[in-house]
This record gives sequence, structure tokens and C-alpha cells, in this order.
Amino acid sequence: MVVRRKKNATARPRRQHNVKDLLLLQRVAQRINAVLDLDLLLEEIVDDVARTFGYSRSAILLKDGETQELVIAAVRGWTVNYHVKGDRFRIGKDGMVGHVASTGETHYAPDVRKDPHYSVSEVSTRSEIDIPLKIHGRLIGVFNAQTPRLNGFPASRRQLLEALAGHIATAIENARLFGIEREQKNRMASELEEARRMQASFFPSSRPTIDGFEVDGICVPCNEVGGDWFDYIPLSGGRLAVVLADVSGKGMGAALLMSSARSIVRFFAERGASPGQILSEINRLLLRDFPKPHFVTMIYAVLNPEDRSVVFSNAGHPWPLYVNTSAEFLESESGFPLGLMDSTFSETRVVMPPGSRLLLYSDGITEATDASARFYGTERMTERMLDPEVSVKSIVDDVRAFSGGYPAADDMTVVMLRSL
Repeated sequence: MVVRRKKNATARPRRQHNVKDLLLLQRVAQRINAVLDLDLLLEEIVDDVARTFGYSRSAILLKDGETQELVIAAVRGWTVNYHVKGDRFRIGKDGMVGHVASTGETHYAPDVRKDPHYSVSEVSTRSEIDIPLKIHGRLIGVFNAQTPRLNGFPASRRQLLEALAGHIATAIENARLFGIEREQKNRMASELEEARRMQASFFPSSRPTIDGFEVDGICVPCNEVGGDWFDYIPLSGGRLAVVLADVSGKGMGAALLMSSARSIVRFFAERGASPGQILSEINRLLLRDFPKPHFVTMIYAVLNPEDRSVVFSNAGHPWPLYVNTSAEFLESESGFPLGLMDSTFSETRVVMPPGSRLLLYSDGITEATDASARFYGTERMTERMLDPEVSVKSIVDDVRAFSGGYPAADDMTVVMLRSL
């Protein structure tokens, strides 16, 4: 009975010590796995190891895949600064860390003075452990801890540190992947911002001047860049071409196609052909060169101040809304979207007396939805257009109010022609 009590009395502190070690491991692992910035992560690890486990010195060395060397990425506790952050060790040649990186196995020196692989890094060090950091069997670095005590890493503690090294390796890999993803996102955001600035430069910077008319337009992309655009092109005889188009798709691809289509439109517009002829020429070119399955819907209109007329052709775009004493949508006899198939494009002529208005718009206006998935629709747009004080801004503001902050699924573009 006495012997049993002595054994139990001896085992209890050992179990308590093991539980304490496991709690330390859990706490350190939770902390390091919560950090995704690699430099900060490594600093956290060496600080935690030194503080939590009571070791005087610790370091993490990462493998440089190009030079096949180990590089100190974080270090704590060196009083003489034999080795500092950035120092390099040759794998298989320099010290215990180089030996561990070569073998891929943990190496423990209970008395470094007797270890053939040890090279002095701190004169007070008496025992050192180096543990490989691996991901799926691939070496990514070495974890190092030192203490001035002889045999300062008993078997249970070495086992604990090896378990911790597994968490460290995973955390480092996660931080690296996060860093790569963040860099890619930052680069993409920078490229998108540059594309947004370039696309914004394509839109008219001011209202055009044309006798008898007031022309105004606005485009609100749903992303950084989009496929909608509008343009004003001065023509001979004081006339003005007004273009509103929508390239299928969204994002960078649609923006690039928009830029190409815009250049094509301006090229043919300068030839002075009629709206139907211009759309036919554009369609012929897009059928040959435009990537499938993309296409473009477009309205090309020409304002003539001499007779207050507007002549337009429509290639699959939403019908323009004409408002005088009443409101009506102006349908076209023919005109498929550009880049899909051979098509003819009919022309429609409208005479605009003073006070009349003609609205060109993209489907991002009528198909905008609220939280209940209801469309803004043509009826609300018509009601807004019947207000004599209507403007392109008030239409967009009304759509946004209707959506109630629900994110737009498509670009919103509006161009209004008002006869004075």
C-alpha cells in the first residue's frame, strides 16, 4: 500500500506537467494559426516559444528554393548576435540546422559540446534541438530552440515541440498562400483601377453643344469596369452622332471588347454614312473578328439641328422611349445584335418639337431589382420620363432608391436627348 501511494504521488505531478505542456501547445498553436501575415507570424512564433516554454533562444529558418540555403526569418534571444535575421546556412554543411535540413529528421544535442554537427551560435548554449518544418513531406524550413541547461529538452518536451513544429509548418504555408493570394488580389485591383480610369476616359467629359438640343448621359458600371458605353461624335453640317451600346458579359473582358467596338464605331462614323449603313459595316467586321459568343447591342442616332430630327438604327438594344405629350417606345423593323449573324438594320426618323425628349438606356436600368427580385421595369421608367424636370441623374437616383441598396447586377447607362 505504501509503495502504491509513492507511485501515485510520483505520477500525479508528471501527469499535471504533461497536461500543462499540452495546454501550452494548444495556446501557442491557436495563436500562430490566427496570424496570416508571414513576417508577423514568424515573430509571434519565436516570441511565444521563448516566453511559453522558457527557452533562452529560438529561431525559424526558411528554405530558399533558389539557393538551396536556410535563411533566418525570425530569431529571439541571441545576446552576442552571432546570427541575425537574414543570415544563411548551407544545407548539409553548416551546423545542426544544415544537418537537419539535409536529413529531414529532428536532431537533438543534449550537450552541444559533444555534438559533431554543432557550430557555436551562442557561447552559453548547452543543449539544442532542431526540428524540420515540412508540408506534405516537403521541407520548408527548420525550427530551432536552445537553452543553457544540459539536456534541457527531455523526451516529453521534444515530442511536444515536434507536434508544435507541425502546427508551425502549416501556419507558415497558410501565411505564404495568403500572401500570394493577397498579392494577386492587390495586383488585380490595381489593374482594374487602371482599367477603370482608362474606361472612364472613353466617356464624354462634357455635354456636347448642338443647336436646338440638350444632350446628357451617364454610365454607372456595376463593377470596376463594364461593357456599357455611350459616346458623342461630331459630324458634318452641325450634326451629332449619339451612340449607346452594351457588350455582352461583364468585367475586364467586356471592357476590352467595349474599347475595341468603340474604336470601330468611330472609324465608320467619320465616313458619314447613315445609321443603318454604319451598323451593317460594324456587324460585318464583328462577325469576322469578334470573339464568340460575345455580341454588342447598340443604338446609333444622328441629331440634325436643321429640322430637329433624330434618325437612328437599333441593333438589338432596348427600344428608345420618346416623350412628347405622351410616351411611346420606338420599335425597329429589323436589327439583331452586332456580331451574331448577318442582319439588316432599319432606320427610324423622329421629329422632336420643343419640350420633347428621347431616352436611350441600357437594360441595367429596367432590369435593376430590389431585395424582393422585382424589376424596376419600363413602367417606372416611363413614369419618371413624364416628369418635365427629369434628368439622367434623377433616373439613376430613382433606380437606386428602388433597389434600396441591393447590389446592381448590370451596368446602368442613360442618355437623354431634349429638344429646346
